[in-house]
Amino acid sequence: MLLSSCGEYNKLLKSTDYEYKYEAAKTYFAKGQYNRAATLLNELIAILKGTDKAEESLYMLGMSYYNQKDYQTAAQTFIQYYNVYPRGTFTELARFHAGKALYLDTPEPRLDQTGTYAAVQQLQMFMEYFPQSGKKEEAQNMIFALQDKLVMKDYLSAKLYYNLGNYMGNNFQACVITAQNALKDYPYTNLREDLSVLVLRAKYELAVYSVEDKKPERYREAVDEYYAFKNEFPESKYIKEAERIFKESQKILKD
Repeated sequence: MLLSSCGEYNKLLKSTDYEYKYEAAKTYFAKGQYNRAATLLNELIAILKGTDKAEESLYMLGMSYYNQKDYQTAAQTFIQYYNVYPRGTFTELARFHAGKALYLDTPEPRLDQTGTYAAVQQLQMFMEYFPQSGKKEEAQNMIFALQDKLVMKDYLSAKLYYNLGNYMGNNFQACVITAQNALKDYPYTNLREDLSVLVLRAKYELAVYSVEDKKPERYREAVDEYYAFKNEFPESKYIKEAERIFKESQKILKD
């Protein structure tokens, strides 16, 4: 009842009874009043340093930020927790939520993916430290989802390079490199067929726009790419396009 009014909360903020503040913070946390809990816990962490209450306070602080959807601050707090308490009571949960908080904060594929790489790293570390955790499957599924986001970023980049063509440089070569790197890094991606046809298209366009002495070599590379594509995707939705590229390349080589 004492915690039910703003007046009592303001008195609590000024109080030097840190045991009472600690219990109040736990009460606010249990009631879902995470902003008030976080305000008290931020003060208590330093004051209670060296006690088991400081450890619990730091973890609750991370969860308070997490439940307020302040995922960046939550992740930083969880990372601070497991660095300070590497064998602490909540270390497994802190490592898991550090990764999940970053996962929930990742941007759409078109944007910079620095945060996505950070989330993958945290989740992989969690699985390395706690391979038998009951949250392992959830962590693995988040990693798969993050990898899908990263490969989509590469696909969109490769597609952009292809669409730019020869504008301000050899963008077809950049398309080939970007798509091939994505195929190498994420061999089981659902975008494998789409990335592979981009490589085929770009290699063909490279041949078309090459200087005369390089055309034969590059058309042969396009033909080789066609065979690789057809072998892997014999029923591809792009097979007619691939056949056209093959026939046109063969025609140029015969001439």
